[in-house]
Amino acid sequence: MKNLIAELLVKLAEKEEASKEQVAQIEALEIVVTALVRKLDPQQHQAITSSIETAMDNAADASDENAVLLRNYIDRLLRHPRV
Repeated sequence: MKNLIAELLVKLAEKEEASKEQVAQIEALEIVVTALVRKLDPQQHQAITSSIETAMDNAADASDENAVLLRNYIDRLLRHPRV
C-alpha cells in the first residue's frame, strides 16, 4: 500500500512539473504574439482579426464551452493585449 501511494505521489509530481512547463510555454507564446500584434499596422491587425474570427466561426460550435473559452482568450490577445 505504501508503494502504491509513493508511486501515485511521484506520478502526481511529474504531472505537476509538466503542467508548470506547459504554463511557461503558453506564457512565452502569449508574450511573443502580443509583441507581434503591437507591431502591426491597423489594417494588418484588422485583416488578421477577421481571418481568425472566420476560422473560429467555421471550426467551432459557439455553444461549446471550450470554444467559448478559446474565443474569449483570442479576443483578449487581439483586442486587449498584455501590457
